[in-house]
Amino acid sequence: MKCQKCDRPATYHITEVASGTPVELHFCEEHAREYLSSGQKLPTDQMTQVTEQVAEHLVKHLVVGKAAEELKRLDEQTCPYCGISFHDFRHQGRLGCPYDYQVFREQLESLILNIHGETQHKGKQPSKGAEAATRRTELIRLRREIKEAVEREEYERASQLRDQIQEIEESA
Repeated sequence: MKCQKCDRPATYHITEVASGTPVELHFCEEHAREYLSSGQKLPTDQMTQVTEQVAEHLVKHLVVGKAAEELKRLDEQTCPYCGISFHDFRHQGRLGCPYDYQVFREQLESLILNIHGETQHKGKQPSKGAEAATRRTELIRLRREIKEAVEREEYERASQLRDQIQEIEESA
């Protein structure tokens, strides 16, 4: 529903009783303030009700704003190994490396609990999984670092990283 005085969405809906018949008013935040601060007076009980509604609406805006700030802060958090941000995870639905479970642990626990009903794995585990996962994670981190080193034109560092990658791949 649009504001009665402009084309913005109406966020305040005021019902006044004039001559025994209810009159509904729909205003955006700016025009609601203007209306409420104008000389038009409502009976005391209706004024109290309107004031409570305005206060409730402002509190909701503050809570939503705080949640948006927290989400923005979380979205900027990145994994030091693969470089994926929490924002990327939320949009892709995939993590970048096994280390992401540690980096985003707090955010993922509630999500995993809602989906699976548990946060601890119960069942079979691969016998060679831990070493291989650690090696893959290290390779991901080194490849990201080599890419960054080349972008910064640090070719000596890039060649050292290349050698480390070769050592890890040969030992597998």
